[in-house]
Amino acid sequence: MNIPYIRVQLKPYFKAIRFWLVFFFLLRCYHITNPPLEGSNNWRQTTVTMVARNFVEGHANPLYPQLDIGGEKSGITGMEFPVLNYLIYLLSKVFGYTHWYGRIINLVVTSFGLFFFYQLLSKFFTKEHSFFATLLLLLSVWFCYARKIMPDTFSVSLVIIGLYYAHSYLLESKGMLTASLAFLFIVTGTLSKLPAAMLLPVILPLMMHAPAAKRRIMSVLLIAIALIAYWYYFSWVPYLNTRFEFTHFFMGMPFSKGLRQISEHLHLFATRFYHDALGYVGFPLFILGIVLAIRLKQKKLLLLLLLTVPLLLIIILKAGATFYNHDYYVIPFVPVMATFAAFSLVNIGSHKWRYLLLVLLTAETIVTNNIDFYIHEDMAAIQQLEPALNGIGSSSDRIVINSGLVPTPMYFAHRKGWITSNDSLQQPTFLMRLKKEQCKFVVILKKRFGSPIELPLPSAFQNEDFTIYRMDEEGN
Repeated sequence: MNIPYIRVQLKPYFKAIRFWLVFFFLLRCYHITNPPLEGSNNWRQTTVTMVARNFVEGHANPLYPQLDIGGEKSGITGMEFPVLNYLIYLLSKVFGYTHWYGRIINLVVTSFGLFFFYQLLSKFFTKEHSFFATLLLLLSVWFCYARKIMPDTFSVSLVIIGLYYAHSYLLESKGMLTASLAFLFIVTGTLSKLPAAMLLPVILPLMMHAPAAKRRIMSVLLIAIALIAYWYYFSWVPYLNTRFEFTHFFMGMPFSKGLRQISEHLHLFATRFYHDALGYVGFPLFILGIVLAIRLKQKKLLLLLLLTVPLLLIIILKAGATFYNHDYYVIPFVPVMATFAAFSLVNIGSHKWRYLLLVLLTAETIVTNNIDFYIHEDMAAIQQLEPALNGIGSSSDRIVINSGLVPTPMYFAHRKGWITSNDSLQQPTFLMRLKKEQCKFVVILKKRFGSPIELPLPSAFQNEDFTIYRMDEEGN
């Protein structure tokens, strides 16, 4: 007799977006303390943790972010404004540094971003449509990236929160405090990662319906946001790269080159949408949503597409091969895709089909991203680099690692120095140059991130995963 009663009582919770946000938040807390060593994007996560740790151990000036892979140079370089990195630093000032703070910060901010996404959509569409759109966004590529130490879902979430406050200020009886919150969240999100600004054009139709005084104030705030972002990305970042002679982060390419690269790899480009963004279940719903919106003359939906697609095209052309080589470049556009896919679900007459599709999408998401919740044993071995190096030298020693372009091993070595290839290390002139630049040890990774080679140098440490060579026998 209790079972039907329990079902009746629980049913409203299943229809509440808060329930699912909390449920999937807790689900993604599984192994949240893992090091940034999952198979995908560990390299990108460690560039965030490097900067955060250097804030903790050095000068905590967010205008001078520092990597560990600058060789003999300081490692200070231009990058996106280190908001996430700095939050990790602030948390570390209270509790001591550890890498997984970035995971929980991103997960918290992204979860709030999803809630504000639901609240914002509810001002334009039905509660049902907003519910499905938020659930689809949660189950998209956002599912795994919300727990990675990366600024992608983090930055877009901040912009979405800012858009909610912008709407409240422009079209509701809200004052300057709300306008200030809109400015704060939007400028922080845009600085965190510039492509997050893709969603900003949706403010334009809101301003058209707002009182003249509020339009003027919001225009000033948007111009200020644009000027701040322009100064940072197109003046300060190039200055850092030139001043400190070290460029690492990708800042785009000419449109013509990007177009050529995309046109030569259309299949790889397409996979970012039909495979990564919403998955094999969600992408057909997105396409169907566009068809239905055109057929049913849904002006609000079509306007959303018209306002965001031009900026998406700019990002695609500026990124070129980087767009189709990395699945996270599509993240800023996925809220738009989820909104259209949800429109398809709303217009499916049978509730059973709706929930079946959601179950299939959930299963696809969990199966696809399951690998990100575990660290492979071979990958975990890289954590022994720091103890091994501590046993034969000091933390100030410069080292070189054969990890190619991947900075991950340098982060776990907790040293500064160079990352390079086996081919370079087998050139005597290259080794001589490194020695002159005060390189003390050469780390040869044998499994993950590198492959074994023999060098004409004395071995200082060796196990099945890596060998550490000393650059001179005396250790001087």
